[in-house]
Order: sequence, then C-alpha cells, then structure tokens
Amino acid sequence: MKIIKVKAKTIFTKTKLPASDWVINQYVGCDHACSYCYAKFISRWKSGDYGKWGEWVEIKTNAPELVKNKYVNGLVFMSSVSDPYQSIEKDLKLTRQILESMDKKIRLVIQTKSDLILRDIDLLKQFKDIEIGFTINNLQKKLFEPKSPSNDRRIKALKILKEKGFKTYVFISPIIPNLIDLKDIILKTKNYADYYWFEFLNLKAAGKEFQQTLKREFPESYETLIDKREFQEFVKECKKMIKSQNIKVCGIEMH
Repeated sequence: MKIIKVKAKTIFTKTKLPASDWVINQYVGCDHACSYCYAKFISRWKSGDYGKWGEWVEIKTNAPELVKNKYVNGLVFMSSVSDPYQSIEKDLKLTRQILESMDKKIRLVIQTKSDLILRDIDLLKQFKDIEIGFTINNLQKKLFEPKSPSNDRRIKALKILKEKGFKTYVFISPIIPNLIDLKDIILKTKNYADYYWFEFLNLKAAGKEFQQTLKREFPESYETLIDKREFQEFVKECKKMIKSQNIKVCGIEMH
C-alpha cells in the first residue's frame, strides 16, 4: 500500500450528499479495494504515479489540527471517498485523532465497513449527536470486496454499538440482481438498526473494468441491469419486499 502524505487547507467540505451538509475525508483512497467503488474517478485527478485504485491512500496529516476548535452547523458525514476505518487506520490512528480534536457538539454521521470502529467507542460516546452506519451486502467478497472485513464482523459490530446505546443504521449497497439477498440482510440486522438506506448499483459509475467482470462472471445480473424493463421490475420487487419488513427507510437511491 502506497501512503501519500499531504497537508490540506480545509477539512470540512460542503456536500450534496443526501441528508448531509458537510463531508470530511481525512483519507482519499481506500485499501478495501472494492471493485465497484464509485470513488475510483478520483484517480484521474491525481498527479504522479499513484497506481491502481485500492493500492494507494492519501492521508491528510494535519486533519486533527483543522478540526480543532472548529464548529460547523449541519450534519457532518465521515467519509465519502474513503473508509475512515480502513485497515491502515489501525496503526495511523488518524480518525481517532480527529475524533479527539473535534468539537463534540458537532452532529456527526460515520459510515464504515469495518469493526475497527469499536476501538473508539470511548470517544464516540462523547459526541452529543452521533449516528453510526455500516455498509452491508452479501456479495462474493473475494471478487467484489477482497480486503474489507466480512459482513458477519460488520453485523456483530452493529449489534455491539446498538447495545451501547448508539443510533445506528444499515446502508445496503450495491444492490445487484441475483447477487444480493436483501431480505436476508434485513432479517439479520433489523434488531440492531434504527433505519436503512438502500442503493442500487450504478453500473456506469462502477467503471468499465467492473462492468466487464460482471458481464463475464454473472451475465444474467449484467443483462438485467442494462435492460430497462427488467431492471425496473427488479426494483419494483425489491421495494415491495422492503415495504413488507416494517423497517424505517430513509432513502432508496437509484442513479
């Protein structure tokens, strides 16, 4: 993993993400190396030979200083182009340092795929308004998420955080025909989640390499995604099932 150290001018950035006002990305890039990741587009803007997505991470070394004594109105989302608890965080502890420095009155939402977040429960408890979400799916890890923690670990961490009194949510993404069992995920998490977000795969944003892999390995899934009528029927069935589960849904995203 190539680590590129940079100094940022600012750390709170205005965002158009749903239900968020600000985003904080102390890391740019992610060592989870998820093949469908929409943030891959960032690579084209990076100077120098960073390498393939998933093989490099930029770290904003001065992020803890930038959040210190800084309050922003609105909801702050961590993070949009990385995972704040990707594996390098275990040693770097950049996210932990940010949480230590951040104004605890800030309204904070953290989204991750890692149970490493449990390490920081002591700091998370200090925030007056905080929500923690896990991206959960049941895709084939080896092909789609080769370096991220297992879904079982994520669900276990979700359960622990809920039992500790945190407001929690589940972000089920990417939803791909024939490859994801929505009902199974909901049944395994509904006792530990206050609400849900759902996101259907954005095939274009996932990139050509992912498209080729999906077409080769799962042609039926690929064909459903590119056939407008079939895809609409798939979405209709998913929405019907979601409605039957008696859960709070904050959004169903389609691109």
